[in-house]
Parts: sequence; C-alpha cells; structure tokens
Amino acid sequence: MAINQNHLFEELNGEKCAIVEKNAAPARVDFLRGLLEHNGYTVIVVASPPPKAAPAAKPADPAVPETPAPPAPETYTVGVTDVMFNSTNAIFGRLLKTQTGHVVTLAYWQQKAAESQDDIPYFAEK
Repeated sequence: MAINQNHLFEELNGEKCAIVEKNAAPARVDFLRGLLEHNGYTVIVVASPPPKAAPAAKPADPAVPETPAPPAPETYTVGVTDVMFNSTNAIFGRLLKTQTGHVVTLAYWQQKAAESQDDIPYFAEK
C-alpha cells in the first residue's frame, strides 16, 4: 500500500506496478506507452473497471419507458513494472526524455505542448 496518493502501486496482470495514470483514454495510453518505453520502462496497460453507478430511479409513470444508460467510456490504467517510478519526480527531476532527445516538461507530459521546450524555464513562460 502506498504511503500517500502521490506514489500508488497495484498489481496489474499479476505484476506489481507503479501506477502512472488511471482512467486514461486510448490516445493518452498510446502517448504514455511510447514515451515510457522510449525511456526504458516496461509498461503494462489494463482496462479500468467501470465506474460504480447509483441505481436508477424508478419512473413514477409505468407507461414511460426507461431510457438505457449511456455506455461507460473505455478507459485504461497505465503502470510500469519499476515500482520506484513516480511520474511527478520523473518530470520535475528531468529524468524523462522525448524521442527527439529533449527533456520532458510538464506541458509536454500533459499534452498541452506538441514539443518539449526544455530550454525555457516554467517561470519564464507567458
């Protein structure tokens, strides 16, 4: 069990893994898998369990048909087999590199920037 919420780990597909991200969309999984495998980590991805929903309220009028609930979005849990991995430490400790050799920044990790601008400090961005 983790000491705090910043360093989670679980068993994924029978292997103890450090959790990188939960409830990730398929496009996000592809991004993280490519980035982490490029940096030498073994990535394990499993489907996230569907969210627990509250029971639907019964309609007052039995003549009104029930509308089916929309399907839950397909999300995944991404983990790495190195249980010492912590994404916050890896980003701010400048431990990860992009495929082009730049240091991964927070904006790049969050996919807000197309390329990592590691030469511009975070406090100088406008």
